[in-house]
Amino acid sequence: MDIMDTIKEQIQSNAVILYMKGSPNAPQCGFSMRTSQAVMACGKRFAYVDVLSNPDIRANLPAYANWPTFPQLWVNGELIGGCDIVTEMHEKGELQSLLDEAVPAEEGE
Repeated sequence: MDIMDTIKEQIQSNAVILYMKGSPNAPQCGFSMRTSQAVMACGKRFAYVDVLSNPDIRANLPAYANWPTFPQLWVNGELIGGCDIVTEMHEKGELQSLLDEAVPAEEGE
């Protein structure tokens, strides 16, 4: 599968996906740490891809997204943005609303 097809498939098959350096529990840069903390604080399940261990994705996602930096948060197939945008949305309560809409409440919540 072509790397662009892989990226497209990841974005389409996950309501919320974060492309970051490292993992949410072990981020490898401050921007990825702040972004993943904001997303985790919303309490919704999300997928992530460590671009450091996926060099093809790291090299090609900026062209696919027309966004040069990491992290990148995607919700329902749409690029939301990077650290500054996600952090600001979290502070305003907008990120919570966005993720609540994208990820329905699970039974028992």
